[in-house]
Amino acid sequence: MILDLLASQSQTCKACRLSEGRTTVVFGEGNPDAQLMIVGEGPGEDEDKTGRPFVGRAGQLLDKILEAAGIPRSSVYIANIVKCRPPGNRAPLPDEAKICTALWLNKQIETIRPQIIAPLGASSAEFFLGDKVSITKIRGQWLDWQGIKLFPMFHPAYLLRNAARTPGSPKALTWQDIQEVKRMLGTLGPKQGQEVKATSQQPLF
Repeated sequence: MILDLLASQSQTCKACRLSEGRTTVVFGEGNPDAQLMIVGEGPGEDEDKTGRPFVGRAGQLLDKILEAAGIPRSSVYIANIVKCRPPGNRAPLPDEAKICTALWLNKQIETIRPQIIAPLGASSAEFFLGDKVSITKIRGQWLDWQGIKLFPMFHPAYLLRNAARTPGSPKALTWQDIQEVKRMLGTLGPKQGQEVKATSQQPLF
């Protein structure tokens, strides 16, 4: 499988400075035939240790968000802009993002051919939109990227820092956003190997 070959090749990548401090490359994981691809910014400490994306606190919250909307994690593909952990969990620098996406993320997208991409956080959205963005201004909007539906959302790490569930809060907006993603998935029809369950009535995160 192409993704397996790319994942294997990525393990020895030394194309940018991030390779110097990593424990392991966090290539990405999920359904290779996914309709929905979720793209974060970069691996954190837990991801760097395990080699899997979104397994720390932010990843556990992402799992709850997907579960609340009836979207199995196993049905989507999850990756990051950069495959190695930035020092101190900082956002990827522009040159790091440019190098890593050219080598790996673009090839992942070309292979998976998702119909929807949900960038999580400003750094991820900026890669697709090609400019500095305010995630608070662009989240929850359907945009186009090379013929793929783009739907920016808050990063789960941001939700951990803003935990209130009051109307208009980041968590409340994220609940609206993930339901909109679920609605759009329903209009596409299932791809082979993908199951979309009924949406729960109340957020579980």
